[in-house]
Amino acid sequence: MDKQVEKSLNAALQQFEKVSSENTAEFRTRIVGILDADKEFMEKVDELDEAFDDYPKLEALREVFFDLLMINFFVEDVKKLEEDYLESEEWEAIEDETIDRGTELLNVLLYIRECQDEDIEPDLEDFLKEFLLVDEDEFQDEHRIYEDVIANQMLMESDLEEISRVAKGLDESSDFKELFYPVMAFFYQQQPSENDIETFKANSEDPEFDVPVYALLTAFNQN
Repeated sequence: MDKQVEKSLNAALQQFEKVSSENTAEFRTRIVGILDADKEFMEKVDELDEAFDDYPKLEALREVFFDLLMINFFVEDVKKLEEDYLESEEWEAIEDETIDRGTELLNVLLYIRECQDEDIEPDLEDFLKEFLLVDEDEFQDEHRIYEDVIANQMLMESDLEEISRVAKGLDESSDFKELFYPVMAFFYQQQPSENDIETFKANSEDPEFDVPVYALLTAFNQN
């Protein structure tokens, strides 16, 4: 398993335990086994879903962990496959089958990885304009999905309380409503102190989702 993915998985589950008082040790062991296994990607997807089916209290994190499974595949599993596997008909079929899986968090993780490769700090404007290319005519789907993020870039000059206030006020139909608070908080504060995390949690409407996702992102950003 990729070391960043492992750190992120551990951080997310540790924070889930703190917020929910649920023990996740057995679930963690199971997920680590799935990610470490030398198996086909769709076989791992099926096993991931079975794990979440057996631990319904963690259901909110199912698609986020699918993102971790996906990025682990991109950076670790693909090394064992043919060089052009991601251009193959087999992978195209997998993409079609999983088109409705995962979240936009995958884009943030891929961006963080790119920043580490280029030795630069993650930055919201850079993420939107240089990674997602939201200003380009051919990327208007991304512009629509990230519309609320684009419109609220000034939050990088505010604080966690204001980011939370705006997140709570987003329309329920917003494509980014669920992820807005933890993702914007990450770009605002990428190395949170314990006090920052407590402030983040105190201002969350859904701490069992928000806090693990924020922890996942900040852990993934650590070299």
